[in-house]
Amino acid sequence: MPFFFSNFNTVEYDLKKNDKPVVLTNITARYKLKKLLQDKGVIFYDYDVKDSDRPDIIAQKFYGDGSLDWIIFLTNDIIDPYYDWPMNYQNFNNYIKSKYGSLSAAQGTVHHYEQILRQGSIHTDGTIINEKVVQVDETTYTSLPAASRRIVYQYEYEENLNNDKRSIRLLDERYVQDVISEAKNIFND
Repeated sequence: MPFFFSNFNTVEYDLKKNDKPVVLTNITARYKLKKLLQDKGVIFYDYDVKDSDRPDIIAQKFYGDGSLDWIIFLTNDIIDPYYDWPMNYQNFNNYIKSKYGSLSAAQGTVHHYEQILRQGSIHTDGTIINEKVVQVDETTYTSLPAASRRIVYQYEYEENLNNDKRSIRLLDERYVQDVISEAKNIFND
């Protein structure tokens, strides 16, 4: 990630209010891929982030340059690489411990209750029917048949949020140079 801000402009800022400004990278600047480029699905590839993957490793593997990790962030609208990127197993468990006190506390604390409206299934032709659920209150939950209800604990809820971040898009390497040029043009204006 050290190269993410390399094209960002700098600003002078008086941190200590003593009329001695320091030069800082303007981290508030943002840019996005052109909508036209972003909507063309054929120039993106789906990728599932593995536990050992880091953005720079993926950039090295697909673009031949680990410093192009910022393109992965840009392509996936990732603003905060620490919280918007999926945590590995160890970091995830440390996060859970810091937030809930312990793994067992998170595993034993109810986040919400769900009513299962439709079970997920796969048809013989390969069509996937996703499970459909709605969140309900505890009273409604207890009135439902056992096969139509589920408790979601804090640990499972956080794990699902983390796993949802694993599915990313990678820009086809043919377009990487265009994005780099566009970013330079934006920040040099």
